[in-house]
Amino acid sequence: MSMLTQVDPYKPLALGTSQNRRVKLNTDAPFTPTYIQASLTQSGDPQGIYATRVKNRHIVLENPPRASNAQKEHDAKKARRESEKKRRKTGALGRRSTGAKGLWKLENGSEKFDLFLPLHQLWMGYMSELLGLWPPSSVPVAEAMPNASSMHPKLVKADFHGSLLTVRQSKNPCLVGLSGIVIHETENAFKLITRKDQLKLIPKQNSIFTLAVPLYSTLLRAQFEPAEAVSSALSGQHSGTVLDAPHIAFDLYGNQFCFRSADRAGRKFKAKETIEL
Repeated sequence: MSMLTQVDPYKPLALGTSQNRRVKLNTDAPFTPTYIQASLTQSGDPQGIYATRVKNRHIVLENPPRASNAQKEHDAKKARRESEKKRRKTGALGRRSTGAKGLWKLENGSEKFDLFLPLHQLWMGYMSELLGLWPPSSVPVAEAMPNASSMHPKLVKADFHGSLLTVRQSKNPCLVGLSGIVIHETENAFKLITRKDQLKLIPKQNSIFTLAVPLYSTLLRAQFEPAEAVSSALSGQHSGTVLDAPHIAFDLYGNQFCFRSADRAGRKFKAKETIEL
């Protein structure tokens, strides 16, 4: 009959080598820093290496799953549905609804250039305030000229309804020379009222426009001008356009301007080289 010897599994190992020593871990010495610092035997500063390269850093063990094209289309449709619900709650009309109801169509007999001169004068005042123009005859012409680098970011995001545009160059020769007040801007075209009381639809694509901006401010400042000058200016403020006074001309490339006015206001434009038509 053989005698069975009992072995205590919890008895510490009777090995004197340093490689088999049991490591006692506690909150003051957790496993990760203790193990890494003990493994860096060839480094002179294992604690510094752990603090700069390992501590508070997460390692991704596997690549996250990529979103499929079907999932992207589903998310895009869901976002469009949510935006459509918000628009319906506010009661705002979309582009299709406004086009179907004819909200952007002028009434018969309202295609008059003089009828939209007050809108043009209002736009000149808007430009004067936006660009911070000087009052007339207060400073010389050289000093009144604003800095071009500060004007460009404001002009590309400005509202052009009421501005005076002229087609300087176009692939369609019939459009060259047309000039008028902008009464409606879409993503791909301008609607102008010419001096001949004609409504023209000018495409932005393959066209270069000239935009005129007043050099001096057109806003009336009663605190600086006498009452007689203010009354005379009020009586004749709708008689001329921006071309009848000192102005600044800019070239507007339609190929790089195919955006709605609302989209341009929140868009970040980057400086690019312009290719001629």
